[in-house]
Amino acid sequence: MRIFNRLESEVRGYIRSFPTIFTKARNAVLTDESGQEYIDFLAGAGSLNYGHNNPVIKKALIDYLDTDGVVHGLDMATTAKKQFLHTFEDRILKPRKMQYKLQFTGPTGTNAVEAAIKLARNVTKRQNVISFTNGFHGVSLGSLSLTGNQKYREASGVTLSNVHHAPYAGYFGPEVDTIAMLDKLIADPSSGVDHPAAVIVESVQGEGGLNVAGLNWLKKLEKLCRRHDILLIVDDIQAGCGRTGTFFSFEPAGISPDIITLSKSLSGYGLPFSMVLLKPEFDIWKPGQHNGTFRGNNMAFVTAAAALDHYWSDSKFQTSIEKKSQTMTTYLDKLVKNYPAAEMTRRGRGLMQGLAFKDPELADRITTLAFQNGLIIETSGGNSEVIKFLVPLTIEPENLLAGLDILEQALADTVNLLSTTDAEESEVTA
Repeated sequence: MRIFNRLESEVRGYIRSFPTIFTKARNAVLTDESGQEYIDFLAGAGSLNYGHNNPVIKKALIDYLDTDGVVHGLDMATTAKKQFLHTFEDRILKPRKMQYKLQFTGPTGTNAVEAAIKLARNVTKRQNVISFTNGFHGVSLGSLSLTGNQKYREASGVTLSNVHHAPYAGYFGPEVDTIAMLDKLIADPSSGVDHPAAVIVESVQGEGGLNVAGLNWLKKLEKLCRRHDILLIVDDIQAGCGRTGTFFSFEPAGISPDIITLSKSLSGYGLPFSMVLLKPEFDIWKPGQHNGTFRGNNMAFVTAAAALDHYWSDSKFQTSIEKKSQTMTTYLDKLVKNYPAAEMTRRGRGLMQGLAFKDPELADRITTLAFQNGLIIETSGGNSEVIKFLVPLTIEPENLLAGLDILEQALADTVNLLSTTDAEESEVTA
């Protein structure tokens, strides 16, 4: 690991949690240079919903490259883009009776968010945007202004403005209606909250700690936006592409966002690819007004189309996600019940679940021990108090259970160690 410590910036993060050199990967298993295998419950922070080196998607990419297909094309028309557009319309938009224009932005999720809020401000001629507590929307400057976590915000170096952070669903507990609070702030001309151009929301807050917006809460948020002539942006970068069970995380709520951002698993293969879906009436861009050298990744067009064709042409894949989600829910509920000393609760939806600990140090100890025993899993939340499960949606049932077993053993060992330490301290005190 010396070369990384010597040459790579101190900004590196995941390498500190998982200090080994990985060399191979297949579906839900990573292998390091020593041959040690690890079950992957991180999935590229949600960018590998279809697993590592998915054979169906990989074949489509290799076949495309073998024909000298266009790799870089700016925003020119290519066969790869044409095929993706047809496939996305046929597999995703038409079955859901959705009508959106597609904008291809720079390659990462934050590029899509930047485009979305810029567009909303141009459409409404207003500047203020409503974001939510514990929200995470990226770390480029506009997206960072929407992000709640202080760790990221303090690195900006400038004042982050034109955003009001409202309380998310359940922020004050289930008895407080945070939509009613927001409605009052917007309607009251003396609240100090400027009339917003848009509201941006995650149906499930990934980096924020797996907080879930209830379906009724999302419906009420949409009604609020319509009532006050505000655009509704759903950031589905981590929660989308099947992560919560349906292709879009907001589908069960039956809402119709004005703008949707997608990235992470959109390419189906871990290739950089981001996209904004916008209702046609809001497509007011002038040619080239929002651009980027790598807007529209032709290799990602190929892999994304292959993923959509293979996994979203019928309901089988969605059914498999539901079954695995139930397995995870049952297992995590069992852990909460069997280890009361850990003081934890289950959070999340679909295959985007986790365990929230009263003591953040426990979460860190457990994930560290789990890695030593062959499981890659991270924490999230404002204090890194939530162990977040982001398994590949294609994970084999046996690997899902094996990974959960490793996590339980790490949890048991940590709880037992704490109990022993507490007992020894009590003896010393006595």
